[in-house]
Amino acid sequence: MNTKSMALDYIKRAKRCLKEAKNALEDEDHPMTIRRAQECVELSLKAALRSIAVEYPKEHDVSDALHMVKNKFPDWFKKEIPRFMEVSESLTKKRGPAMYGYEAELKPASEIFTKKDAEDAFLSAEEVFKACEKLIREFFG
Repeated sequence: MNTKSMALDYIKRAKRCLKEAKNALEDEDHPMTIRRAQECVELSLKAALRSIAVEYPKEHDVSDALHMVKNKFPDWFKKEIPRFMEVSESLTKKRGPAMYGYEAELKPASEIFTKKDAEDAFLSAEEVFKACEKLIREFFG
């Protein structure tokens, strides 16, 4: 498998996660919206990194890798990287609690996240996805 096919596969799966985040939001499943939004952002950014043949760390948050290679991206994408890093870092912190809640406190995920949290997560994921999808289209048609 090559860089192009990896990037295309990641962005395809990111789109699926975004769709699942939207469905969860419509179902008022706020934690699942956040979880799927995080997965969308992770796959989108990894697709962007793959598109420039960067091997990223095997972590959920690739902000550091994105920052280190920002000059390899087109200017329009590069200027958005600080925002994308912020989104990735924020959603990655919510990833575990969105799935499991705060187990030590016996507080389920459904009691942690609000509708606004879910809406913000979805909109942020949509923003990152659209930019990464545009980048992939520019690079690979």
